[in-house]
Formats: sequence, C-alpha cells, structure tokens
Amino acid sequence: MEPFLGQIIMFGGNFAPRGWALCQGQLLPISSNQALFSILGTIYGGDGRTTFALPDLRGRAPIQQGSGPGLSSINLGEKAGSESHTLLVNNLPAHNHGFALPMKAEGDTDNPAGGFVAGDGTNSFGTVSDSTGGAGTTSNTGGNTAVNHRDPFLGVNFIIALQGTFPSRS
Repeated sequence: MEPFLGQIIMFGGNFAPRGWALCQGQLLPISSNQALFSILGTIYGGDGRTTFALPDLRGRAPIQQGSGPGLSSINLGEKAGSESHTLLVNNLPAHNHGFALPMKAEGDTDNPAGGFVAGDGTNSFGTVSDSTGGAGTTSNTGGNTAVNHRDPFLGVNFIIALQGTFPSRS
C-alpha cells in the first residue's frame, strides 16, 4: 500500500528508506517538495519562502493535537515538556514527621548500642527506658535534585513519507 504524502510511521531501521525521511527537523527546499509543503507549511519551521521543516521527533513522544475533556489544548507543531524537573518544597504536600524520644532518667552506661539517651548522671546512655523524654517534629530537608520523569522507553526512528498519495480532505 502506498503511503499518504506526509504520513509519519515508526521504523526500526537506522536509516530512512527511499521516499521517506527521518523526522529530525531538517529543512527542505519548497521548490522540489511543493506537494509536501502544501501539507506541512511552516508548522515545524522554515522560512516559508524557500524552505520548510520536517517534524523533529528526536527525544520526543508524539501526541495528538487538540484537547480532550479536562485536558489542555495542544497545537499542531507545539513542543513542550522537559526531561527532568527539580522538585521544590512547594511542590510537595504539606507534611511533617513526628517522633518520640525514649529516655532513661539516669544514665547507667557509656555504650550507645541499643541504649537510650540519659537525662542525668555521669553516663550518657541508659539500658532501659523509663520515660518518654521528648517529642517533636522533623524539619524540612532536601537537596533540590532534578528528578527524571520519563516513562520507560525504547528508541526507534520516526520517518515521514516524502512521496505517496496526496491526502484528500474529504
């Protein structure tokens, strides 16, 4: 079956077959690609006088243009998104972590292993807790490291038909 002119498909090879081009945003001359230019125009770039651009799908996931119920509108040729995002404290729900600190009133050992903080005495730790010495909440923490938010992926080539049947609008 002959493709439609401008049709984009996935291709597992590392080249574009004859009559197709990789979707890498390259500029083409309008003079030798008038039919394809009449379909794409300058949606993906070019000056519209002598050149136009093919879509650039390198590192991008294609998405249907338009808008669905409750979704933002996507324009044909629009590029958006990022590979990673730095989460800030304001991006996280407000929360804290409570804690209780068991204590021994008077220390009976200097060994912290398995012990409890002592409140008094010459030794800093106790072997048996006899009270809850303190309670509190932790403070905010974080390093503002960028987080990758890509879904698992497999790299393939997208190719566009440079030759084929001119698509009918009806």
